[in-house]
Amino acid sequence: MVEYSSSNVGRGKRKWETRNYYCENIKTISGPCDVFINHRGSDTKKNIAGLLYDHLSRLGIKPFMDSRNMKPGDKLSHEIDAAIENCKVAVALLSRNYCESRHCLRELTLLMQSNKRVLPIFWDVKPAELRVNNNEYKLSSKERWRFTWALEQVKDTIGLTFDSSKGDWSEFLEVASKEVKNLLEVDQVMSSLVAYMIWVNRMLDYILRLHEELVQGVAEDRDPKG
Repeated sequence: MVEYSSSNVGRGKRKWETRNYYCENIKTISGPCDVFINHRGSDTKKNIAGLLYDHLSRLGIKPFMDSRNMKPGDKLSHEIDAAIENCKVAVALLSRNYCESRHCLRELTLLMQSNKRVLPIFWDVKPAELRVNNNEYKLSSKERWRFTWALEQVKDTIGLTFDSSKGDWSEFLEVASKEVKNLLEVDQVMSSLVAYMIWVNRMLDYILRLHEELVQGVAEDRDPKG
């Protein structure tokens, strides 16, 4: 059963390790992606992350996942930062070892700072169990604050929870994909609204300039010295 969940920052001890970015079964896409999949590769790449990527692709949605979209020679930070900047929405797959990865938290922070709409999925973990640690990596106070802030933001967002040992995988993929599509529809509406407001502002500026020119023309016509 898929459940919706939201929580505050919890407690727990985690070890840090370098994220494995080895690219397997490389697939590429052209242009900006629709959804960025933020995930801990060692936890989810070969199960939920990969399945969700394939399911979204079959629905005509362009997902981005490092192991699928990047090729040997690509600059990790450059490609990932560009994908985050250009994506429309994101999915954060929060797994048990998620907070051990500095890269995961960095990506999440960039997503939150960019005001992207993010769907959190708590995968075999409770929100209260996720916490930024400083056990192995020595984080600066600013970096630790930024990571904690981003984690709090995503944990305070209504998302999905799934127990892989008991849940229905097929149902989960359908529900998760539906939520992603809903986010994309909201993003499209908001983008159209922003474009409309920009057009309205430009038209108002044009009307105001035209009015000023007319007023100035009338004033010059009435000036006896003209």
